[in-house]
Amino acid sequence: MDLKNYIAAVENFPKEGILFRDITPLMLDGEAYKYAADQFSQFAKEKGATLIVGPEARGFIFGCPVAVNLGIGFAPVRKPGKLPRESVTVSYDLEYGSNSLSLHSDAVKPGDKVVIIDDLLATGGTMNAAIQLVEKLGGEVVGLAFLIELDDLKGRELLKGYDVKTLIHY
Repeated sequence: MDLKNYIAAVENFPKEGILFRDITPLMLDGEAYKYAADQFSQFAKEKGATLIVGPEARGFIFGCPVAVNLGIGFAPVRKPGKLPRESVTVSYDLEYGSNSLSLHSDAVKPGDKVVIIDDLLATGGTMNAAIQLVEKLGGEVVGLAFLIELDDLKGRELLKGYDVKTLIHY
């Protein structure tokens, strides 16, 4: 299935000069959405995942169905202050400024084999922060999965040493 047929290109969103890749048409098509989730599920199964992790909010969209398909848990990575219990936080730099992500301290157990799933790989900063959170808690990141990879932004270079699966390349 060619998933590019289910991605809308929106010019000048969220600001002038940006070409936004909108995944909602894929989510609206049951067959395409299931196909993507099945591809991620197969990858996570092959990697021996015991836990799926997904950054908010679009990592939830693809990570949760994979966890359900495999009968394993899902741990959300959120912005600071959004998790109600004790959490660990990692800060990282953006092109202009910085950001932080958090994960419940008990979400990942030492030895967990974790696949992290998100919708988009651009510069790799968000995924690198999610990796740091998992590893800080003793988990082993066995794979990273993305619906879309923007090849020209070279995010994969920041993720060297990790097995990366991408379904669509631009």
